[in-house]
Amino acid sequence: MSGPQCCSHPPTLNPSSGSGHVEKLSGLDTYLVGSPDSKVAVLLVSDIFGYDAPNLRKLADKLAAGGFFVVVPDFFYGDPFVLGEEGFAAFPGWIKHHGTDKALEDAKPVLEALKSKGISAVGAVGFCYGAKVVVELSKHDFIQAAAMCHPSFVTLDDIKAVKVPTQILGAEIDNMSPPEVVKQFEEALAAKPEIKSRVKIFPKVEHGWTTRYNDEDEAACKAAAEAHQDLLEWFLNHVK
Repeated sequence: MSGPQCCSHPPTLNPSSGSGHVEKLSGLDTYLVGSPDSKVAVLLVSDIFGYDAPNLRKLADKLAAGGFFVVVPDFFYGDPFVLGEEGFAAFPGWIKHHGTDKALEDAKPVLEALKSKGISAVGAVGFCYGAKVVVELSKHDFIQAAAMCHPSFVTLDDIKAVKVPTQILGAEIDNMSPPEVVKQFEEALAAKPEIKSRVKIFPKVEHGWTTRYNDEDEAACKAAAEAHQDLLEWFLNHVK
């Protein structure tokens, strides 16, 4: 489920990017943006490159502009995956210490902290690695709506177990969740009419396109913007 495509186009991390700020939330450094008076929130779970990615924070800012209080925790404790000289060979060692199961357990107190701040409904979106965390949350009542962008590690059995409205945005060129797998996800969701769902495969884009796009590539920016709008509309419709 994971391979070099997961590590392609790494972002240049910038902890000062975005219009929000970083503070501790349930013990995790967390990028926060949006009105603290909002009653609805969105949790962003990053890919392996972590919460400092500028395009990820731009998306957080967009969702905040839509009325949500947005949180992007550092589930990697300052140790995101770095594509160094070893390349993808370093990934197995890194993931051993940063499993999605650990991020899942860390996400639960973050959600509790949001509720303690007066948040009444939370949506969550996961990117690549983060999609596995979100699909696990969606099997319970931790969140009110889920979204996954170019998911990795997510299985058909995972999708069959979701209990909240779920949106999946896939890429035409994706080794981790190729279109035929995403279509299986769509069929599994369609078999549960009591669960609202939406599945969309974007043409001519690669795994990671929603947050690891090139700012100077007009077509890439347009595809990412379309996905971002889909996410915003999904949460506006299902996180109330």
